[in-house]
Amino acid sequence: MSYKPAGELTELPKGHPCEECVIRPITICRRLDPRTLANLRALGSPQHLQAGQPMFHEGDPVKRVFMLASGSLKIYTLLADGRRQVTGFMFPGDFLGISVDDEYAFTAEALSDSELWWFSRQAFDAFVERTPDVERELYRLAAHELAAAQQQMVLLGRKTAAERLASFFLMLLERKERVSGRAERRFDLPMSRLDIADYLGLTKETVSRMLALLRDRGLIRLETQDRVQVTDRPGLEEMAAGFGEV
Repeated sequence: MSYKPAGELTELPKGHPCEECVIRPITICRRLDPRTLANLRALGSPQHLQAGQPMFHEGDPVKRVFMLASGSLKIYTLLADGRRQVTGFMFPGDFLGISVDDEYAFTAEALSDSELWWFSRQAFDAFVERTPDVERELYRLAAHELAAAQQQMVLLGRKTAAERLASFFLMLLERKERVSGRAERRFDLPMSRLDIADYLGLTKETVSRMLALLRDRGLIRLETQDRVQVTDRPGLEEMAAGFGEV
């Protein structure tokens, strides 16, 4: 896809899709001026995924990079013996597909109906080279992903099952707060109990037991199967930190 520079812009035109984007403050677009933002959007194309549809598979050649606009994804890898390890969940504003290798290191699959914005790797790399603001945001993103990977190592290596689930719930709540900019009490669970188990290194049955434990302790309330209300945040934080008795 060829690059077509936009004219000088001091503000986004009325009705522009980025004008009232609620996730912009947490995306790589957050510090871009209107002209640069318009140029970036001109490089991309929209894509729709239905729930359960893969975006790409582990080992596929890296030809595109993606930003999630709505919906949710899970990313996972298959171990040599066929077992699955869920390595993360993607939510609106997340960027994925950037790799120093020529193949994707994981599979990305939609948890719910999702809308993405994709860019050819070649065009995006060229755009980053001439746009320092985007390059800085990518460095920030890489640092965040490294910190998340370190937290995941602690989660799987040192925490009990109840501590893992409490930490996971707090992570989802804090992610929602970064988008909304305010304190939240509820968050969605678009992933299945098995997905959570594969992410936390537990069994599906253990996840169900720990959900019941957190509920019985009065820390959370399940409004529906896929929506959680945090009823005692300090208590949930204590549980995640290892101070709650199990």
